[in-house]
Amino acid sequence: MAARKNWTRHELLIVLNVYHKLRFGLMHKANPTIIKLAEKLERTASSVAMKLCNLASLDPALKLRGIKGLSGASRLDEDMWKEFHANLVEAVPSSEEALRKLMKAGPESEIEVLPKQGIRITKPPPSGPTTTTGSVNIRLGQDYFRNAVLNNFGGCCSVTSLSVRELLIASHILPWSTHANERLNVRNGLCLSRLHDAAFDRYLISFDDNLCLLLSKRLRDEMSQRAVKENFAAYEGQALELPDDSVLPDPAFLAAHRAKFLKQ
Repeated sequence: MAARKNWTRHELLIVLNVYHKLRFGLMHKANPTIIKLAEKLERTASSVAMKLCNLASLDPALKLRGIKGLSGASRLDEDMWKEFHANLVEAVPSSEEALRKLMKAGPESEIEVLPKQGIRITKPPPSGPTTTTGSVNIRLGQDYFRNAVLNNFGGCCSVTSLSVRELLIASHILPWSTHANERLNVRNGLCLSRLHDAAFDRYLISFDDNLCLLLSKRLRDEMSQRAVKENFAAYEGQALELPDDSVLPDPAFLAAHRAKFLKQ
């Protein structure tokens, strides 16, 4: 029998990155993403799936939904979990870069974890001069946040259920510009269509304590428009759609957004 291979800090950094891009119910050995990750890490899919479920036992956001994970988290798992979440601004770009190197994705490539399809790497056309380290870290963080938030919501707009990924936005509840510490927090994200993202960003819509859609007076004054009726009025009072094993948006963040919405 082969000797047990201990997990390293570098491997756990990569696994933590992917952890936040998969819902708990997808953390199993038959998942294409886990199979691909295991292949690159030279581990079995079972061991990677088990490690993800071990990490789930440390996740307070899952505990709020009654999900416990597996009880075999190691001391290193606990340490890495604390370090990762204590400073997302630094940990996330490092983990994203580590995942890219593992997958042999170029610096300008886009890498996505598509839960039921695997890990997709695409090469966009050249976009200009070489970027600075700071801007690269921002882009890596934004890529991570988008991937994690869209997957947390099952790849669908949480208002309309639109599932065309190119038309979806990972919306920040607390603005990126004013809340640096929450920029990469998955609980600070909503998956919205481009239209609903724009409305949310401008406080034309918000959500109540039960996650139900609220419309502003500005939108109500435009109810005669077909587009407003079909895209907003039709969903008023409807709760955000989230899979049962997803992480819920932070209610305090939504309350802060709603407070500004009510002042409009």
